[in-house]
Amino acid sequence: MRICSFVPGATEVVASLDVADHLVGISHECDFPPSIRQVPVMIEPLVEAHLTTSLAIDQRVKALVASGSPLYQLNERAFHQARPDVILTQDLCHVCAVTPDQLTRAIQLLQSPPEILALSPTTLEDMIQDIERIARSVDQPERGQALATELRRRLNHINQMNMSRHSRPRVVCLEWLDPLYVAGHWVPEMIDLAGGHDVLGSKHTPSYETTWRQVETAQPDVVIVMPCGYSVDRTLSELRRVGPVQDTWRRACEQWPNLYIVDAASYFSRPGPRLVDGVELLDSILHPSPQHPIDPIKAIKLEASVLAGGCAS
Repeated sequence: MRICSFVPGATEVVASLDVADHLVGISHECDFPPSIRQVPVMIEPLVEAHLTTSLAIDQRVKALVASGSPLYQLNERAFHQARPDVILTQDLCHVCAVTPDQLTRAIQLLQSPPEILALSPTTLEDMIQDIERIARSVDQPERGQALATELRRRLNHINQMNMSRHSRPRVVCLEWLDPLYVAGHWVPEMIDLAGGHDVLGSKHTPSYETTWRQVETAQPDVVIVMPCGYSVDRTLSELRRVGPVQDTWRRACEQWPNLYIVDAASYFSRPGPRLVDGVELLDSILHPSPQHPIDPIKAIKLEASVLAGGCAS
């Protein structure tokens, strides 16, 4: 079987099912586990690499969308040479990854029509059911069922621990830095399972643009910064730029002592098995315990000293 996976979360599922050696094509964002990085990359973004700030990226994406231009390009020659039997794509976000519509022409030119599995999860259960669907598509239904069962068990365990909490911290999750976006889809559900109350996000609904004024009005106890596709280091790198951005976030640190940056690319942006790790990470942030310290690779508390280049506490 020859598999093209153009969704990072789906690629992680393929690897979890122990069939990564069947991958013949991936997207530029498929980087986990590291063992898949030798697979040919067939999808590249059309947003220029030099656009390194979230504001510049947002402006460029909006301009391309307004003009009807694609955000990604497919290496059609490599795609045709790969002759995939199964194509994993998504139809949830036209900004985040290539969609089936963008692949139509290239697929029609293949000699043998492949199976196309378009994923569109908006909840954690949708994500788990997609794992089972992928597993059936790659002839690994038993492994898929076992993985799904384990993920459901972990989510139920966290939920049971937090159901009895009498007080839940008020949480705001920000999915972009400039402009600000409130995280949507599965993130409010993740907050709920982790024992928090998402005061701006709504379950099963998309992210949306917001303002600092709206964040202030929501009166959060905890603010969690999770720019879509960003690691902790990438987020810090942008926030440390001397100028208005750094000044804005320094004021945010003063206003909300419990302000965290998390590894969004690994644990929040991609609908795959590691979303469950994200719920566990949120639990450790919202209910800190000396017995369960937060891994600084996964999340850090943002303080003014950190913005100035110091180490996180």
